[in-house]
Amino acid sequence: MQRRRLRNPLALAVLATLWQKPMHPYEIAQTLRSQGKDSSTKINYGSLYTVVQNLEKHGFVEVTDVERQGNRPERTVYGITETGQQEATEWMSDLIAVPAKEFPIFETALSLLGVLPPSDVERLLEERLKALDVQVASGRGALEKLYETLPRLFLVENEYQLHMTEAEAAWVRGFLDELRTGALPGIDLWKSFHEPGGEQDTRT
Repeated sequence: MQRRRLRNPLALAVLATLWQKPMHPYEIAQTLRSQGKDSSTKINYGSLYTVVQNLEKHGFVEVTDVERQGNRPERTVYGITETGQQEATEWMSDLIAVPAKEFPIFETALSLLGVLPPSDVERLLEERLKALDVQVASGRGALEKLYETLPRLFLVENEYQLHMTEAEAAWVRGFLDELRTGALPGIDLWKSFHEPGGEQDTRT
């Protein structure tokens, strides 16, 4: 994957938004929110102006107009440049074609699971599973409603989010079953690690 001059996903979202038409930063923020992009991209609206300035510095966007309305402050309107369109196209192509290693915090917690006793992990995963099941149910309902008014093209990220949540719930459910039945390999050693006077070095 090519190393990009800007790697903040918000920059890509701004480029894609400006591809629709030139806008001032406040309108960019409103458009991102109204199109639901804040559910799939971590958007810090406070840093949006900085992102736009960085895009301008690299030649990806340019000032196309300065709006003046009465006594209101001037609003600078930005449009995407040809270089910006090329950058957005290449960036999108990389993101879609090349699997990238990500580091979700739940994966981090799973890698350190032995810190907690199995009984605690079982209880906590039961809580997580309940929350995931609620997310799946609400996500399905919301998606069905959205299908009534929007083409599927504009909902593929919602579909992906739902499927990923369903997959996580299925994995947690299976892992919980192994914990409850004692079928998980190494669970006896894990339990002994947390017993009073238990062995604290599992390498021995």
